[in-house]
Amino acid sequence: MTTTSLTPPAGEPWPEAGDFPPPLLPPAPAPEGAAPGRTAHPPLFPEFPLPPTGPKGPASWAGRLRTLPARAWRGRPEDPPRIRPSLLALLAATAVLYLWGLSASGWANSFYSAAAQAGSQSWKAFFYGSSDAGNFITVDKPPLALWPMALSARVFGLSSWSVLAPQALMAVGTVATLYATVRRRFSPLAGLLAGLAFALTPVAALMFRFNNPDALLVLLLTLAAYGLVRAIEAAGTRWLVFTGVMLGLAFLTKTLQAFLVLPAFVLVYLVVAPTGLGRRVRQLLAGGLAMAVAGGWWVAVVELVPASARPYIGGSQDNSFLSLTFGYNGLGRLNGDETGSVGGGGRGRLPAGVETVFGNGPGGAPAGAPPGGMPAGMRGGGGWGETGITRLFDGDIGGQIAWLLPAALILLLLGLWATRRHARTDTARAAFLVWGGWLLCTALTFSFMSGIFHQYYTVALAPAVAALVGMGVDGLWRARHRLPYAAVLAATLAVTAGWAYVLLGRSADFQPWLRPAVLAGGLLAAVALLVAGPLGARLAAGAPTNGAGAGAPANGAGAGAPTDAGTGTPADGRAGARRIAGRVTAVAGLVGAAAALGGPAAYALETVGTPHQGSIVLAGPSVAGGFGPGGMRGRGAGGDGPALWLDGRTVTPQQGGGQNGGPGGGQAVPGSPQQDGGRGTGRVPNGNGNGSTQGPGPYLVIGGPGGMNGLLNGAQVSEEAAALLAQDADRYRWAAATSGSQNAASYQLASGVPVMALGGFNSSDPSLSLDAFRQYVREGKVHWFIGGGSRRGVGGETAGVNVVNGANGPGGESSQSDTAKIEEWVEAHYPARTVGGSTFYDLTRPPTS
Repeated sequence: MTTTSLTPPAGEPWPEAGDFPPPLLPPAPAPEGAAPGRTAHPPLFPEFPLPPTGPKGPASWAGRLRTLPARAWRGRPEDPPRIRPSLLALLAATAVLYLWGLSASGWANSFYSAAAQAGSQSWKAFFYGSSDAGNFITVDKPPLALWPMALSARVFGLSSWSVLAPQALMAVGTVATLYATVRRRFSPLAGLLAGLAFALTPVAALMFRFNNPDALLVLLLTLAAYGLVRAIEAAGTRWLVFTGVMLGLAFLTKTLQAFLVLPAFVLVYLVVAPTGLGRRVRQLLAGGLAMAVAGGWWVAVVELVPASARPYIGGSQDNSFLSLTFGYNGLGRLNGDETGSVGGGGRGRLPAGVETVFGNGPGGAPAGAPPGGMPAGMRGGGGWGETGITRLFDGDIGGQIAWLLPAALILLLLGLWATRRHARTDTARAAFLVWGGWLLCTALTFSFMSGIFHQYYTVALAPAVAALVGMGVDGLWRARHRLPYAAVLAATLAVTAGWAYVLLGRSADFQPWLRPAVLAGGLLAAVALLVAGPLGARLAAGAPTNGAGAGAPANGAGAGAPTDAGTGTPADGRAGARRIAGRVTAVAGLVGAAAALGGPAAYALETVGTPHQGSIVLAGPSVAGGFGPGGMRGRGAGGDGPALWLDGRTVTPQQGGGQNGGPGGGQAVPGSPQQDGGRGTGRVPNGNGNGSTQGPGPYLVIGGPGGMNGLLNGAQVSEEAAALLAQDADRYRWAAATSGSQNAASYQLASGVPVMALGGFNSSDPSLSLDAFRQYVREGKVHWFIGGGSRRGVGGETAGVNVVNGANGPGGESSQSDTAKIEEWVEAHYPARTVGGSTFYDLTRPPTS
């Protein structure tokens, strides 16, 4: 990589921090026609020299390692002494915030916790990301996000803390990387503000204390942005290869979501890198090759190993990771055509008068249902929320990520406008393009995708939003004495405070004092910044005068302060007013920052103080009108609603139930069929979130252990059931089999022994035929079958009701799934035994005719 002029001679050890200070920037040249001695205002984002890159070669590593502790503690030589302690304090506070009370969430998403448990017991399960140590089926994602959890469980033993702590530490790493990336080109204030804004983002406080793959994905994408910024500085091939490796690893974390930033990254480097076009193209090809190798080696192994020698690829319909990547986890997320998913694929055949909750009708709503009878969040998005440019601001999605999103967009436009006349290779504009490209590419995809979309996906926007806010505020704060920029800073703060007022209004019962405080503080700070900053600059321009005209030197006569001969007013009076204006500006900046971050900080603290469990989780308090699965509110049993717990029951605010895995506490709708764990007919709450019903119905709601037949969370496992599974478990490959990964995970985590998850996460994967299952039984590989978990309404039938969520057969016609056939065969040939509320079938006994 090309080095800067500040680089020490090759072969010398890494210098002490003070040996190579950056040169002072020369003043901007005077504009044409200006008075002599006048200079132009400096640009909003002036060029800064790059920090020293250090010597290259093996001989330099000893010196670099020797001085690493001092450099890590001291930071850049030009930074004020308080900067590095402030950064370390921010990292420590992030660690405390994200580790505090971590084990309260239990197994969090038991789907991934069970896979981490399996990986801690079996290296084969570790490699493939299997749900169980018997290696029957994998999770529906690549395994990279499982590896830190599985390794932690191997070292520290399996526990909630050992599973969740790696994600919390990833938050610290993300804040540090975000600071380093922003600080490369902007002030320490920008880096610290970006790190603080990220740490206080509610959805980040949720997902970095949870065990979904999103935490590792965000860390890797932030590292990729850091590598790209470093590569752009001096057209560095090695840093571009590093970026490709990070993106490849991100692919092994959450498949194609990792590549949402790729178009922006490629285009930015192709346009702004300081080298010839041909070399830029060659470097991008090298980065692409690194990405393909880093992300493709595991895929190649899986595709080349015979299917009989590895577990079934969960989430796929043909046992292929490639089809999973480009179908269910790829294009299906964009167009909604997700065979085998919840809410995807085709239209089912339902009895007259029965409609679907997940909306296979046009626009995602049940056919014939009036708009007033469906929650607003269900219309127009295939059952996953209304799509459109405002999606990220609406409903309960806004409270996850949108607090600083308007400010980030305003500051992105500001940064691009302020650097419009800079050179093509300007690093400030490149930084705005990198983070702005990340934000726009990801946000537009989330806004218009018709497939599965959960609110917590928006954590992928958090680093870009935080970086843009930090960089934009950095320039505006340094230019706060100039009226146009003071006006932009004040307007941005006012918009942010007003938007926080709107978002807090969606949770009217949550800290009611905060809403007016944020609005008042933000507006007052905006007015103070608009007035005090430019006023202090005007006072400074005329303070030291002797009456001979503006800008004349002070006479200096005598020991006293210079005076204004024209008016007799002491010059130090103006200086005192200037100091007061400066102090007002500083206080206004602090109040404005508190107002801008007060809302997300309160939501983040609420999130940290609340246990979260299940597959669909939300940050912050309950939001009126939210629908789900985003509207499945509550915090376990006895949650705070309003809610619809999808297990055949309508849940009101007083009835509990909720999105985080507690058992639904509502009442069954009178006259509805209640079979197999609560499947039946319920009604959908209306769009105002009050839990009432209106419009035609009934609407079909599916359920089971843990709600929605385990799709939201697994079953409640008694000690007796866990002990029964563990008894003689070493004699079998799988202690039990059951329908769905969430239910299987619950029994597996409770007993510590492998449990076969038939049908994968949605119970709809053709992972095992009835004949193959019967062969396993004959060979004595499975001890128990746990009943009551099959979602026969998905690709099957229950009480004459078909296909409630679109996981249908070819062409939308319903067909009984392999999992439902297996359960029916077991129920017909083996006697049932109830243990601790669970139904067991002993498969080691001879089957009845």
